[in-house]
Amino acid sequence: MERLQQRIKSAEKPLSAFSELVDVKEPTTVERDALIQRFKFSSEICFKTAKQFLYDKKGIDAASPKGVIRSLRENSILNEEEAIKGIRMVDDRNLTVHTYNEEVALKIQASLKDYYLLLLTIIERMKASI
Repeated sequence: MERLQQRIKSAEKPLSAFSELVDVKEPTTVERDALIQRFKFSSEICFKTAKQFLYDKKGIDAASPKGVIRSLRENSILNEEEAIKGIRMVDDRNLTVHTYNEEVALKIQASLKDYYLLLLTIIERMKASI
């Protein structure tokens, strides 16, 4: 349980950095790229934290980020709408990891505020369940 609490604290730090750029109205290319990097890092650590949460609290060993999202839904940490957004977030994260395309970056940028709020929701609900 202590390890899980430590992971949650570790996940809050990159989310805080992510929040610094998520509200920039018209980011420069550099700011947008930094925002996408913060999204990638924040989502990765949140998935790892949620994976640990599912294992420690529910005995579930989710093998992938999409598996984590599905398991969070099945265990009422996320509702159906949030889970759908979560799956889309995983797909967008994967696009940013494997390719760089200006058009893709602009498309993903438009969703980053929602993704930030979803990641924050996941962390807050896990904290409330400990």
